[in-house]
Amino acid sequence: MPDHSGGHNRHVYHCPLRWGDMDALGHVNNGRYVDYLQDARVDFLFRTAKELGADDLETGLLVARHEVQYRAPLVYRPEPVRIELWISEIKAASFTVDYEILDLEPRTLYVEARTRLVPFDFAANRLRRISPVEKAALSKLVGS
Repeated sequence: MPDHSGGHNRHVYHCPLRWGDMDALGHVNNGRYVDYLQDARVDFLFRTAKELGADDLETGLLVARHEVQYRAPLVYRPEPVRIELWISEIKAASFTVDYEILDLEPRTLYVEARTRLVPFDFAANRLRRISPVEKAALSKLVGS
């Protein structure tokens, strides 16, 4: 089950840091954060889809937009960093995932981010609407 201890209706993913993700100063390279967000999102969607039978949620999605705000440098360490994510908006043919990359003790916010995703029917090669099953699955993680 997801760990919601960080806030209301949040999925928590513990993201390992790789030495190769660092820049010359030992900070995570800004470009790597998008990969971390994707890892957290895939973890969430895979588990949610599996639990609720919304199989197309795992695979049939395109990223329409990323917004990333860098708050503090993340320095390499062996422990994973915490990523909390939740659904901030569900529309007929898109949904938005919000994220925080942070440590709890002491509380340090490294990144705030948002991704808008659109369901895509790869067989028909066209955008599609969010199904009722998918909407129900995503609604479980609507939060703030």
